[in-house]
This record gives sequence, C-alpha cells and structure tokens, in this order.
Amino acid sequence: MVVTYPYIGDLTEKIGGDKVEVFVLGKGTEDPHFIVPKPSFIAKLRGADLLIINGAGLEIGFIPILIQQANNPKIHNSKGFLDLSQQVDLIEVPASVSRAEGDIHPEGNPHFSLDPHRIPILARAIKDKLCDLDFKNCQDYEKRLAEFLKKWDSKTREWDHRLSTLAGKRVIEYHKLFDYLILASRLSNIGTIEPKPGIPPTARHIEELIETARSQRVEFILQDVYHEKRSGQFVAEKIGAKYILLPHDIGAVPEAKDLVSLFEEIVRRLTQ
Repeated sequence: MVVTYPYIGDLTEKIGGDKVEVFVLGKGTEDPHFIVPKPSFIAKLRGADLLIINGAGLEIGFIPILIQQANNPKIHNSKGFLDLSQQVDLIEVPASVSRAEGDIHPEGNPHFSLDPHRIPILARAIKDKLCDLDFKNCQDYEKRLAEFLKKWDSKTREWDHRLSTLAGKRVIEYHKLFDYLILASRLSNIGTIEPKPGIPPTARHIEELIETARSQRVEFILQDVYHEKRSGQFVAEKIGAKYILLPHDIGAVPEAKDLVSLFEEIVRRLTQ
C-alpha cells in the first residue's frame, strides 16, 4: 500500500504490523504541498491495493497526476482509497475561494494531524479500512489499534499537562501550518510571517507584523523546517520573542522518529 506522508505510514504500520507493506511518498523534510512526483512513485501506485492520503487539498499538486499515470483501478474507488481529511472537522474553511487570497485550501486547513487529539480518529479510520480490505486479519488490526490508543491516550494526557503552562501565550507562525496545534495548546495566534498562504513576506508586511507583535506582546515565533528562516529570526530578534523551529512530520528533525517522538519533540521545544 502507498501513503503520502510519514505520519500516515507510521500509523498504518503500527496498526497493520507485519500484515502490511507501506511505501511513503513524501519525506518529513519536504514541503508537504510540493512533493516532487517520481517515476518510481507511479510503479508503487500501480501495484498498490490501498492509497491513503491526508486530503483537504494538501496533495493536489502531485497525487492526481500520479493516480492518473498509475492507472490502477483498485485505488480509483473507495475500496482502495482513504482520504483522512474526510474523518475530521476542518477549521478555517473559506467562505469563498480567490487566488488573490493566496494558496488557500477550499476544504479548510489541511494540517489537522498536528493536533494529537485527532490522531485516534485517523487511527480508527485506518483500522476500519484495513479490516475492509483484509477481514481475516481484522482481529489483529483491532488488537494493535487498542494497544496504540492506550499508549497514545497516556501520552496525550501528559502532553496536555505540559502544554497547559502555555495557555494564552501569543505566537506568530510562518505559514498556517500549526493552527490545529495552537488551538489544542490554547495558545493565541496573532499572525503569520506570510502575508497570505504561499506568498513570501514583503518588507512592509514584516514591519507591520513587528508593530503588531510588540503591541500584543508576542512571546513565540513558530517556524517550520521547509520555509526560509531569515524572516522569522528577524522578527523574533526585533520583538525579543523566542524563535522555535518545530517539526511538522516524522523525519522533519532527527528526534522525530515516529508519531510519539514527533509530538514529544514538539512539546519539548515549546516548553523547554
């Protein structure tokens, strides 16, 4: 089976165990919006029984063409296809779509996997799909899901406790990547380094953002690994805020080796 991002691969392997063979298209160091299609991806999709995507338009730049070129009827229908975004309520659904507003997602913000409370929903959806495709091993998938959820629930309660000290603190992020995490952590999002999604910051926007950040007493600048760092570092220096580089997926930083260590590293970096 094929999945688009490392976090989906880890979830699928934890639930599927030795019953599944997973190929992950993207890397954690890459911009998830712009995974470069490779000929090897087409071959993997051509032989896949299942394709799992994040959805909500995040893969719109590469998945449709790969599916078309693979020409695999198994992943062209709901039996062999799972869109995880269909399992959760999305935030920031735009009232209207215009290119003037930047690279917005019509379905809503697609970065829901960075809310640890939504991970169990995604895990259950993957278990259901595996059971649908491979009913004879469903009991094993259900057992693995239960084991994962037990550990995840314990870790989530720990992370919530550690993050509770941040409630109400004001932050700025580079891209609207951490909005679900910000909500889950009860932080207050003041703005973005990008003036609009996908549009690089201008000098004027940075000046206005610094003025706003000073008046709002912003404490953190949240930076992802794949955008340029200079603008965020400049804003952090000007306002005396803490500049925090956060991973968004497994492999984005060396410490994020699986889903648990990904969130462990996010919480560590926010609270250290």
